[in-house]
Amino acid sequence: MNHALPELAPTAPSRAVATRRRLWVMGIAALVFALDQLSKWIIAATIPTGEALVVTPFFQLVSVYNPGAAFSFLAGASGWQRWFFLAIALAVTLWLLWEAGTATRKTLLTAYGMIVGGALGNAWDRVAHGAVHDFLLFHYRTWHWPAFNLADSAITLGVALLLWHLRKDR
Repeated sequence: MNHALPELAPTAPSRAVATRRRLWVMGIAALVFALDQLSKWIIAATIPTGEALVVTPFFQLVSVYNPGAAFSFLAGASGWQRWFFLAIALAVTLWLLWEAGTATRKTLLTAYGMIVGGALGNAWDRVAHGAVHDFLLFHYRTWHWPAFNLADSAITLGVALLLWHLRKDR
């Protein structure tokens, strides 16, 4: 006769716990969004579009608008990419907010918040300007990294934190 206890399926968090987790993500996202939009507003107010301010021999503040995605992917498309990237940003936001309800670690929730805040910051630019405002430009001699912004940085750091979290849990 086997007296072993049956394995219990993990229980879902209570609705209140899931809500607190989602609020944490939304708080981080709101902070990232606000800093991103503030930085873009400052650059727009101080550097005319298409011009640059040399900060160091390898770094400039520029004011450029990218209708595409990272590395100007699809920047030359006819305009449909604006709505495509907007839809992706909103879908990722909804998915990460859904996932946040069951996430148990603050690092994972913080990663979600950074990704959501960055995605919404760039999504706002697409709606308001038709393109994403980029202003950070690193270069070495004739090699230039594509210009980017704080939203891009938050997305990149959020994905790195997410990957670190997933690797750590292996």
